[in-house]
Amino acid sequence: MNNPFKPSASTFDAHAINETIQRALASAGLDTSSGPMHQVTETIRRALASTGGTGMPMPPVPAGPVIDVVARVVDTEDHEPARRPPPDPVDQADGTGTFETCEFSNRFGSRAYKLYVPAGAPDAARPLVVMLHGCTQSADDFAAGTRMNRLADEHGFLVVYPEQPAHANPSKCWSWFKPQDQARDAGEPSLIAGIVREVLARHGTDPRRTFVAGLSAGAAMAVVLGETYPEVFAGVGAHSGLPYGSAHDIPSAMAAMKGGRSGLPGLRGLPGAGTDGAKTAAQPVPIIVFHGDRDHTVQQVNGTEIVKQAKDAYQAQAGQDALIASTQSGQTPRGRRYSRTLFARPGEEPQIESWTLHGAGHAWSGGDARGTYTDGNGPDASAEMIRFFLALPRAGSA
Repeated sequence: MNNPFKPSASTFDAHAINETIQRALASAGLDTSSGPMHQVTETIRRALASTGGTGMPMPPVPAGPVIDVVARVVDTEDHEPARRPPPDPVDQADGTGTFETCEFSNRFGSRAYKLYVPAGAPDAARPLVVMLHGCTQSADDFAAGTRMNRLADEHGFLVVYPEQPAHANPSKCWSWFKPQDQARDAGEPSLIAGIVREVLARHGTDPRRTFVAGLSAGAAMAVVLGETYPEVFAGVGAHSGLPYGSAHDIPSAMAAMKGGRSGLPGLRGLPGAGTDGAKTAAQPVPIIVFHGDRDHTVQQVNGTEIVKQAKDAYQAQAGQDALIASTQSGQTPRGRRYSRTLFARPGEEPQIESWTLHGAGHAWSGGDARGTYTDGNGPDASAEMIRFFLALPRAGSA
């Protein structure tokens, strides 16, 4: 079959392409006149102009879709991106444990992952926490920024960091927005679940205490995993993420990041999809959500919708009492104000916990400056997630 993207045979009209991009962004409800989107569109315009216009060779087509660089901008107090160089991998094992690189493969492909095993012989099967990085990040970067290995030393659990390669997505985003990556036994969810099962088999971790958490695109994929593999994951942590079934392609993903929703026609025919193609979470999996109310990359309404999906799933259970909400407010020593809402049935541990970080942008709360896209003002999202996870009763077997 002839390659339709052969560079020598393709030409493009730079002006027409620029207009098409502008229309696509506008249809997604994105403002390109100012802010981060303006910077991105200006970069695109300059790149197209540098080719000399019509008749120039078309650049190679990327191997996969990209949720653009805006997904990695962090809104700090002065609105400047908090970009830092990636951490040195030798610094990642915070204690005396081991931090090794492994790889898992199945019929949907392969993924490298890093596994942190704290030192000392376990007295019993230990919990496992899966950490999914955001776009442009790596396992080492995410381990440094979240300090999850340090908590593993303290509490005795293992941590696995699946890594999205550039050949799967040029920005290394998890593909939470693709229909095939929002279904069980398919795509990236099957690869991550396979990694978990491999670690369970090799290290004898507790199959009833396996948890998954992530940032941004990683948080969106963590939500997908809670829905598609509820018997594997006993709890989910979503930081600056999106609800299940938010999108089916790049334009709808960008619109969802800004708080928009569509009929999601690309999801028709998949398990859990309604007649209009929309998907919604149905599995009552415990979840803890963090979101900044000044996050202009993934709007806070997405965190609110994650909580709503979880509440609806719990309240759909026959014969169960409704969840009762209680809200507390506080402030960290570094001045970050927050609101924390717990949802629980009478006499039970909370099944849903939601943190609104007042004045915070798109960054891991309480993170370490050694990692990218962190906000050191707290509260400590890593510690709070582990506290939430370890307080949960043991789930069903994987």
